[in-house]
Amino acid sequence: MTARGRFITVEGGEGTGKSTLVAGLRAAPAFAGALFTREPGGSPGAEDIRALFVSGETERWDALTELLLVNAARRDHVLRTVEPALAAGRDVICDRYLDSTRAYQGARGVARETIDALHESVVGLSPVRTLLLDAPPATGLARAEARRGPDRFERMEKGFHETLRETFLDIAHAEPGRVAVIDATRAPGAVLADALAALA
Repeated sequence: MTARGRFITVEGGEGTGKSTLVAGLRAAPAFAGALFTREPGGSPGAEDIRALFVSGETERWDALTELLLVNAARRDHVLRTVEPALAAGRDVICDRYLDSTRAYQGARGVARETIDALHESVVGLSPVRTLLLDAPPATGLARAEARRGPDRFERMEKGFHETLRETFLDIAHAEPGRVAVIDATRAPGAVLADALAALA
């Protein structure tokens, strides 16, 4: 019987270097057979929903509509991409997952109980390990703008991004056995080294 793979997530605010870290993990020999994916997205149907989710004006969707959209995308992603890989014994590394929903839609006013209850009822899968990249919002937003210009969430007010960071850190404080906080203000090599150590 094939041992089930590990479900690992990478989380953080805007511009904290998640994509750079994921690229480093992809090149690491320890994860040569892993599946790398992202949210929202990761399956054809979920990518269609992602296009709706991240584009347009900042108030295009209210927070509860966002929650429903992201859970629809997540269910399709988990059913079609994540679960088959885990069942086949592959590790899965996902750029954003449930903690981002707790932070982003939570910062927009949706209660944590509502977020978690919907996740349990329509998805259910939780990560065994999470890498949280932490940096001051001003640092991350400057990086994001230099990289490609701001998307819908990056254009939201400064207070929103401060709340995001606080929520992510609160999650890490509540679940230290799952969430490893990594200082994302440093060079990519140092961040990658800490991430590999946390996943060893």
